[in-house]
Amino acid sequence: MKEGPDIARIASLVGDPARANMLTALMDGGALTASELALEAGVSLPTASSHLAKLMDGKLLTVASQGRHRYYALSGAEVANMIEAISGVAAHSGPKRARPGPRDKSMREARVCYDHLAGDHAVAMFDRLIAQEIIVRDEEGIRLGPAGQVFFAAIGIDTSTLGASRRPMCRACLDWSVRRSHLAGSLGTAILDKILAEKWARRPTGSRVVEFTPPGRKAFEKLFLA
Repeated sequence: MKEGPDIARIASLVGDPARANMLTALMDGGALTASELALEAGVSLPTASSHLAKLMDGKLLTVASQGRHRYYALSGAEVANMIEAISGVAAHSGPKRARPGPRDKSMREARVCYDHLAGDHAVAMFDRLIAQEIIVRDEEGIRLGPAGQVFFAAIGIDTSTLGASRRPMCRACLDWSVRRSHLAGSLGTAILDKILAEKWARRPTGSRVVEFTPPGRKAFEKLFLA
């Protein structure tokens, strides 16, 4: 075997259709039971349990017990970023499909990618933050720019606190629907939290879609796209 990470093992875990459906169902950052994931995957509960055991063994999922139930979730943002990137490749190179309906249009516009905003709005925001040098992108990756701390402090996001975390503050995440980057990391999470806290948008139950209200869309665009 060649040296380096065992890509084939992870690829085989993600490549099974039932397991892929389970992982995608957890891309909203939530946790589901084995029964709920069985429904998402379209398999029986015993089959789902077998798949979940493999995903757990591959460290792609974590599980937490609460009362009689066990709740499964993605093991971290790295797994979510991988699924998002694979989705982008699949959308680009997969079989041609009929034009997506309204539900798919909503997913393209704005959705949750684990714990941050994705879709058209997120990509446009990322581009604008870079254009204004609030975020800087170079060979080493992306980081907060000279104007970043002041900009975010003015809207109630303390980047000094985010910077103290072991988690990267800024990270580029490949957006599957746009095939360009949006902002992940602790800063991406803080921005999504602000959007929801300000009630600019809401998350319908059981969906990854982020629905902006008309006033909320205007506020978002004024702050991040103007």
